[in-house]
Amino acid sequence: MPSSQILPVTTIHHHHKSPKNLGNSSSPPIAETSLSIKEEDEEESVNQMVMNLVIDDPSTRLLISSSDEITTSHKKPLLSRNSSFSGISTARSSTSSSGSSSSEGLGKFYDHSNKKRRRRTASETCLLSSIVCSDGGGGGGGAGDEGSGRQQSLSREVGHAAAETFLLTRLSLQLLTYLGVGYRWVMRFVALGFYSLMLMPGFIQVGYYYFFSKQVIRSVVYGDQPRNRIDLYIPKNSDGPKPVVAFVTGGAWIIGYKAWGSLLGWQLSERDIIVACIDYRNFPQGTMSNMVQDACQGISFVCEKIADYGGDPNRIYLMGQSAGAHIACCALVEQAIKEAVEGENVSWSVSQIKAYFGLSGGYEVNKFECSIMEGEESLRRFSPEVLAQDPSLKNAISLLPPIVLFHGTADYSIPSEASTSFAETLKGAGVRAEAITYEGKTHTDLFLQDPMRGGKDQMFEDLVSIVHAGDQEAEAKDKVAPPRRRLVPECMLQLARKVSPF
Repeated sequence: MPSSQILPVTTIHHHHKSPKNLGNSSSPPIAETSLSIKEEDEEESVNQMVMNLVIDDPSTRLLISSSDEITTSHKKPLLSRNSSFSGISTARSSTSSSGSSSSEGLGKFYDHSNKKRRRRTASETCLLSSIVCSDGGGGGGGAGDEGSGRQQSLSREVGHAAAETFLLTRLSLQLLTYLGVGYRWVMRFVALGFYSLMLMPGFIQVGYYYFFSKQVIRSVVYGDQPRNRIDLYIPKNSDGPKPVVAFVTGGAWIIGYKAWGSLLGWQLSERDIIVACIDYRNFPQGTMSNMVQDACQGISFVCEKIADYGGDPNRIYLMGQSAGAHIACCALVEQAIKEAVEGENVSWSVSQIKAYFGLSGGYEVNKFECSIMEGEESLRRFSPEVLAQDPSLKNAISLLPPIVLFHGTADYSIPSEASTSFAETLKGAGVRAEAITYEGKTHTDLFLQDPMRGGKDQMFEDLVSIVHAGDQEAEAKDKVAPPRRRLVPECMLQLARKVSPF
């Protein structure tokens, strides 16, 4: 075949018109039959190839009339086509030699032809499937779309949880590398695992509420960092603006996470109080200045946007637990210092905070936390109690809102003296401050075991009474509020208390 004839359709049409050009007209009939079948199959193959070219690349519809352009753009299919014609010549030569060999050749040809058809059918099926998939398939409409939307939403939630779990795991491994895995740390992690196992019945119920309750708005973005997210716990009762507690969770500056506040958020929202749990970068993802910066941004978001979620911007309270109490207090003191300096730009004001609640917190760091606190020279900057004693900062400290510190006397992680001492220092600086201690309570009793025990929780009632002070309707509801139900059996709570690493 001449090299200039590259459109196979044209060439085959010519062969049908002049069969004599393909070989001697005196060839045995079986050879003519074989050649005719081969030509038909080749014609189908070429037509299918052209269709594939058009489907794969719509622009080729404009190039069919130009054989040179097709040769340039689609060399691979044309090489296969030429080899097919070589096969025809070979078949013709073999049919001229003998009838028996022609019959054998015909059988092989039919077998080869069937295989080609099967391959072509499979290719067409794959092509149609890909087109259907790309078009989004058939119409489900209505309930089908709604179900698909719910499934996609659940997938996003699972993906988000998986990503954050991976992040926490990676940071934990980095932390272990930094600290060195010694016997003391191994035993603490074992104790933490057993402690979590004992409280698992409560964690499961709280987790179910966290992920499936319509009253929880998870992961509201407040900044541009990966951990700049807030969880909002909204009361079912929506009659009028609600008081707000902006809460910073604990975690030894290492394992803090916004979901740790879900139990407190659940129970406070049942008393018509909105809770905003602020997430922040942990060590080694960030150091103390990053944590304080994140907390400040989160507080600013709450002050500016909480009205959109039914909150009262004139009744915002700031609260932190353990390391979160330290971070929140640092953010509050830093903001007061900024406001006391003329010309300093601020995105929120300490005057917007009705009161600060510190739960089992420490307010003077030591050399053990040097790396987290960015070196020994930064210990003073991140020690609110030390700053409150500085005469040069008296004007700034006086701007602080009323401060209430809750602490258990049996707390061995952070002794209760940390709160009583800080309260006395603040009083000496002219700040309204009070330390409320609870006899025999450990570091985690006030935050986990007591709320999971159900019934009356004195610390919780003290907190609610301060938030609802002056609101007669809310106070009346608090008096008739039903006791909270138990989440964990007492025996498991007692075991958890004994093995707690905190």
